[in-house]
Amino acid sequence: MFRELMRKKREISRVECIEVLKAETRGVLSVIGDGGYPYGTPMNHYYNEDDGCVYFHCGRQGHRLDSLKKNCKASFCVYDEGYRNEGEWALNVKSVIIFGKMEIIDDIDEVKKIALPLCEKFTQDKDYIKKEIAAHAAATIILKLTPEHICGKVVVES
Repeated sequence: MFRELMRKKREISRVECIEVLKAETRGVLSVIGDGGYPYGTPMNHYYNEDDGCVYFHCGRQGHRLDSLKKNCKASFCVYDEGYRNEGEWALNVKSVIIFGKMEIIDDIDEVKKIALPLCEKFTQDKDYIKKEIAAHAAATIILKLTPEHICGKVVVES
């Protein structure tokens, strides 16, 4: 059902894909939006090694959520800052794309539980995290992307 990479020599392993997902803090989440058009938005994410799912936080209304209520299929693309090989100008960037189905989680206890590791990707200030979760959890939902397919590659910008 999912296409194989055309440039197999550029493919990165599943382990490398997970490393990118864990290390990077942002990506673009794409859903099937109004009129069947793709709708992509930059999103912070948290990859949970225990269940292999990717989690996002969002508000309780909006285009993305309306779209997901109509069609739970989504894709998420993440890429790293890249690197240059010595003596070369071309940037080498690892990118990962996940295709999967999204679940909307609005249980306040689950929202708080997932919000904690998501916040910890950005700061270790426990007091700040505690205040933010207390102040915003009730107005927040969690999106859980369960991967059906993960692929990654190294893009060489030359």
